[in-house]
Amino acid sequence: MFDKLKQLNQLRQLKSELEKERKEVEKEGVKVTVNGRMQVEKIILNPALDPGKQGEIIKECINEAMKQIQQSAAQMMLKMQQ
Repeated sequence: MFDKLKQLNQLRQLKSELEKERKEVEKEGVKVTVNGRMQVEKIILNPALDPGKQGEIIKECINEAMKQIQQSAAQMMLKMQQ
């Protein structure tokens, strides 16, 4: 029973730490910020790019930021297990 409580506390701590994470990815003047809850917080556009190119870059930035958040979560989980 105490092991379960310990695990629950560790999960709460992980969630709290992950919520503080922010990942920012920039490509060709387009900048996207994603938080640890996998929510897009900010998008800064580059007005010099055409809309089609800008849309593609936004997608790439969001995908990269999400990947970085997932990697951070995995690293935090590994540290908890040690």
